[in-house]
Amino acid sequence: MTSRWLLLIPLLMLLSACGALTRSGGYYEDDGPAASPPADVANIPDAVPKAEPRSTSGNKPYSVYGTTYTPLSETSGYRERGIASWYGKKFHGRRTSSGEAYDMYAMTAAHKTLPLPSYVHVRNLQNNRAVVVRVNDRGPFLHNRLIDLSYAAAARLGILGTGTGVVEVGAVSPDEPSTQVVKTYPLQIIPPAAAAEEISDSPAPAAGPRLYLQVGAFSQWDNAISLRNRLEREALRPVFVQSSQVGVNNGADVARLYRVRVGPLASVEEGDRLTERAAQLGIPDARIVVE
Repeated sequence: MTSRWLLLIPLLMLLSACGALTRSGGYYEDDGPAASPPADVANIPDAVPKAEPRSTSGNKPYSVYGTTYTPLSETSGYRERGIASWYGKKFHGRRTSSGEAYDMYAMTAAHKTLPLPSYVHVRNLQNNRAVVVRVNDRGPFLHNRLIDLSYAAAARLGILGTGTGVVEVGAVSPDEPSTQVVKTYPLQIIPPAAAAEEISDSPAPAAGPRLYLQVGAFSQWDNAISLRNRLEREALRPVFVQSSQVGVNNGADVARLYRVRVGPLASVEEGDRLTERAAQLGIPDARIVVE
């Protein structure tokens, strides 16, 4: 579910996975499936992780739409949840950020910061389908998307029709097939009427994946409450503060973090709409998060 532009960056041409205008069928502008896709596209096998040298292009810091991205030097321990989109015929055969030609029928993907090439396991949290893809492109850069999948990968995950899916992405490699489990701490939701002294570390009730719009994260309680109250006045709700402990100093210590979030969201489309509303209120970096 993307449209992409060739973006000129010093010494690097990036083919970016991003979009602006939605069409029926879950994709953007004039992108989409080919007129006669292979009948067995849903049976295309996973990418097989293997040791590869980093590509000569696509692995240096770059800027898109005023934001600078610094690619990771390694993938060990990478795991993240977010929104996946896909891109198809409009870019089939075009050059990717790694310099390779994009093949919509290969098990590949675009990511903003993972090394090129690298391999990730992508699981659809809504139907539990999973694939392994090879990351060889940069993007997506619009609409809070985490990863942009090839047509074949999207078909395997069952997101062609909707254009997006709620996914978990984890790094895989030949020498580290099992990714590191990131240490987490109990979360607690603080409703609008709560006071600072009411914070506790009681675990949240177990539930399926939910979408929220995160509009800010602060180390100071007062700053989080100030933003929450402003958004309440602007009718951007339901808005709450989520308190959690996070690891600092390479995990040696923990600190309290106060995240201001709106939701839960009914859909990815609602998240996109609220992101635009937040930008109008002076919050340009609001993003959809998945828990």
